[in-house]
Amino acid sequence: MPEDADHVRSEDASPRRGLRPRTAELWLFRGIYGLVLASALVAALDVPGEVPNPGEDALWVLLTALASSAAHGYAHVIAQRAVAEGGTRPRRLQAVIAEWPLVVAALPTVWLLLGAVAEWWSEETAADVALLFNTIALLGLGISAARTAGLGWASSVRAGIMDMLIGVVIIGVYALVE
Repeated sequence: MPEDADHVRSEDASPRRGLRPRTAELWLFRGIYGLVLASALVAALDVPGEVPNPGEDALWVLLTALASSAAHGYAHVIAQRAVAEGGTRPRRLQAVIAEWPLVVAALPTVWLLLGAVAEWWSEETAADVALLFNTIALLGLGISAARTAGLGWASSVRAGIMDMLIGVVIIGVYALVE
C-alpha cells in the first residue's frame, strides 16, 4: 500500500494502543493547548530592556494555565447546560478537573523559569529553552495524536510537523520582538 494512502483510516481501523482513545484525544488536545499557551506567555513575559523577574513570570504562567483550565472546563459546563434539556446536570468540578493536562503541559516552562530564580541559568536562557522544549513537545504530541487516531507514520509525522509550526511561529515572533 503506498505511503500516501496511510492517512485514510478505514471504518474498522482501531486507534493505537495506549490511553483509551477518548482519554488520549482529550489529553492531547489539552496538552497541545497548554504548550501553546505557555510558549506564548513566556515569549510575551520576557520583554527586552526590562529587569528580568523569572519568579513573577513563572507565577504568571502557572496562574494563567490554572485560570485557562478552569475557564475551559467551566465553558464545557455552560455548553452542556445549553444543550441539555433539563435531563442531565453537568458536573462542574469534574469538568474543570478534567482540564489538568493543560496545566501539566505548562509546568516545564514554570520549572525552567524557577531555575532562573535559583540562578541556575538566566531568564533569557530559560525562555529560549522553554520555547524550544515546547516546540519539540508539540511535534511529539502531534505525532502521538495522529498515531492514536490510527494514522500511519508518514501522516503522523506530517501532523506533528504542522503542530510544531505553531511553536516555530511563536519563536519567530519572539525573535522579531527581541
